[in-house]
Amino acid sequence: MRKNKFAIFGMSVLALFILVAILAPVIAPYDPSDMVDDETLPPSRAHLFGTDDLGRDIFSRAVYGARISLTVGIVAVTIAILIGTLLGATAGYFGGLIDGSIMRFVDVMLSFPSIFLILTIQAMLTPNIYNVMVVIGLTSWMGVARLVRGEYLRIRELQYVEAARAIGCSDLRIMFRHILPNAQAPIIVAATLGMAGAILTESALSFLGMGVQPPMPSWGNMLMDAQAYMRDAPWMAVIPGLLILVTVLSLYFVGEGLREALDPRQYHA
Repeated sequence: MRKNKFAIFGMSVLALFILVAILAPVIAPYDPSDMVDDETLPPSRAHLFGTDDLGRDIFSRAVYGARISLTVGIVAVTIAILIGTLLGATAGYFGGLIDGSIMRFVDVMLSFPSIFLILTIQAMLTPNIYNVMVVIGLTSWMGVARLVRGEYLRIRELQYVEAARAIGCSDLRIMFRHILPNAQAPIIVAATLGMAGAILTESALSFLGMGVQPPMPSWGNMLMDAQAYMRDAPWMAVIPGLLILVTVLSLYFVGEGLREALDPRQYHA
């Protein structure tokens, strides 16, 4: 990983954003929901990123928005990884009818456009941060399941797995004690890239008014608030847009670096 400058850059940016999210009450100069000054003031010493259409400090909202967006990404990916790993491991280890049934279910889920499926579910629920995290997680596990299944199909034929069967290890022990640690590399990469996708999805949902609800700040609903002020107060859109761009790009850099570092087929000079 140390040889990949882009991955190191991505890890540094993510570490900074995570630190900012944790220390949000200390770093933010104002309450993100308070109207502290006139509307749509440009960036200045008093308001580093300016103010929005309601006179709220954009820097404070961006800092607290980092907490919301990163939390959604982490929780949603955790849900997706748990479901995808469980189903993929079951399908790849047992094979046959079980494998066929699970993978056909995966194919059915993949046939639905994910954003429309999420919007449909959100329309039937009360939009809030908890529903956003759960819905994104429940609709983004299919890729993980296919990756894990492929690894299990390969690993289950190796000699150490045969040895574990020969000494009487149970299927569950073989699946999760012997095979899973050796199949974790693609899972780690999928988790990193999945977090980027979850942050983008949350931003899109909040932009459409179906995600995190005001007055709770997220980068997505900050973009929604900026729609009518693109010409008069462009900083309202540029700042959260850049934060989303940098975060997602950093996650992709880290994911690519992890893929290269953890792939045993890659040659490392």
